[in-house]
Amino acid sequence: MPRTEAEWDFIIVGAGSAGCVLADRLSADGSNKVLLLEAGGSDRSIFIQMPAALAYPMNTKRWNWGYHSEPEPHLNNRRLHCPRGLGLGGSSSINGLVYVRGNPLDFERWDEEGARGWAYADVLPYFKRAESRKEGGNAYRGGDGPLSTTYGTLKNPLHQAWLDAAREAGYELTEDYNGFRQEGFGRMDMTVRDGTRCSAAKAYLYPARKRANLKVESHAFANRVLFEGARAVGIEYERGGQLHRVYARREVVLSGGSINSVQLLKLSGIGPAAELAGFGIPVLADRPGVGANLQDHLEFYFQMACIKPVTLFGQANLLGKALVGAEWLFLRRGIGASNQFESCGFIRSKAGVKYPDIQYHFFPMAINYDGSSLATEHGFQAHVGPMRSKSRGSVTLRSADPREHPKILFNYMSHPDDWEEMRACVRLTREIFQQPAFAPWRGREIQPGADCTSDEAIDAFIADKVESALHPSCTCKMGAADDPMAVVDPQLKVIGVDGLRVVDSSVMPSITTGNLNAPTIMIGEKGADHILGKPLLPRSNEPYFVHPEWETRQR
Repeated sequence: MPRTEAEWDFIIVGAGSAGCVLADRLSADGSNKVLLLEAGGSDRSIFIQMPAALAYPMNTKRWNWGYHSEPEPHLNNRRLHCPRGLGLGGSSSINGLVYVRGNPLDFERWDEEGARGWAYADVLPYFKRAESRKEGGNAYRGGDGPLSTTYGTLKNPLHQAWLDAAREAGYELTEDYNGFRQEGFGRMDMTVRDGTRCSAAKAYLYPARKRANLKVESHAFANRVLFEGARAVGIEYERGGQLHRVYARREVVLSGGSINSVQLLKLSGIGPAAELAGFGIPVLADRPGVGANLQDHLEFYFQMACIKPVTLFGQANLLGKALVGAEWLFLRRGIGASNQFESCGFIRSKAGVKYPDIQYHFFPMAINYDGSSLATEHGFQAHVGPMRSKSRGSVTLRSADPREHPKILFNYMSHPDDWEEMRACVRLTREIFQQPAFAPWRGREIQPGADCTSDEAIDAFIADKVESALHPSCTCKMGAADDPMAVVDPQLKVIGVDGLRVVDSSVMPSITTGNLNAPTIMIGEKGADHILGKPLLPRSNEPYFVHPEWETRQR
């Protein structure tokens, strides 16, 4: 039967961090007709483009799917906020603009976990291809890629105090945590270009949209993947109250992220057979790993009062915000041009840990990341949390209705080792803040509070205050074809069907050390070469740092 609906070579679902990369790379030579479907709308807004305004789009319905976890049994049954980007750029349009590739040993681990061909030597060339670093490229960093990265000015004196205090506590500094050495304290990279957010949409999609062979369909809500037998042939989606079907001659690619890609796979008959059958969904491929293996980073804010008026609290009033906004609007500089996460740290929680398992973002103000709790005084804080939690959660269907949000249970802090790591986070951070470098600035400990010292007190604080660092991942993990829990193979093809791939943060076998935007963009870059059947970039021979005394020393 001939098809009257539109036919494309490739259909990509989701214009997020990986989807924008794919739209650009798959359409680049003009020979492929590419359709990019996105459930959200435009990213053209001052609130998205101004780096310092990051809390606003993250908490606005227009740009956020509005997910929450199920009550988390180990965190006083709290339901944690899980914002996911809705609109062009996906989560790269609402995130904290932090650029962290991960530790080289993360990717060695991927290779060992069955993601063959994704070791550090394999992925470093793709990180480089993606990046245009303001200070220029080198053996580790890209100099002419689509994604712009830069450093903040570190103008606020508290950033220097943070770095000096870390050194006084016995930690080393690193010139570039995205280069040879992640471990240590240093400047933090951000995805900013000329003072504005450089999302995946701005980096990849804006230039690509000029091509006649690429179509971007916004407000297109995907309901299911269409199959002929075991082959994916298209997508059914809804737009403006109308149902549409579009067909792919070559492949369908899901880039909806670690929650939406799972839901779409399950609604299309790919997932745990018993779960699908329970909702009356015919089972096309029984893949128990779809929606399993959910991982995330948790963090809390270690907050100190500041006895001098040098923090961002001075700009938190109406006049201060207006001045910051005006300087950014007319000159694209000043406080508005930075996410304010300009210094950071990566440390090991104890001897015997081979590479960093604690991350710090230092912030020269005491306030909640999501803006829900306004600053009430001058203060500063470190966002701190463990990197390799052993807890595992899941994404499961609530119903067979595509519009109904799935159930997200992270199962945070369900492993006893996670509590040990969180206690280390509290104690090691307190030690840094008590160093002489902070003496001119340091007031009382606002949170957790100086009396929060025992294991029991720390555990109670964590259960009550810890938040998601907003890095859900690993729910369609990549692995060997004979691994029953793998969802995609190392070429990102969905195991058990043809013509379908997943390319987004859900394919990570295990979470990386740091924020996830950079590795997700890398997955899009490498995934594009797999899809096009291109020769992969030559492997890198660059070395990487592992502390020579990691077995016996914590620092």
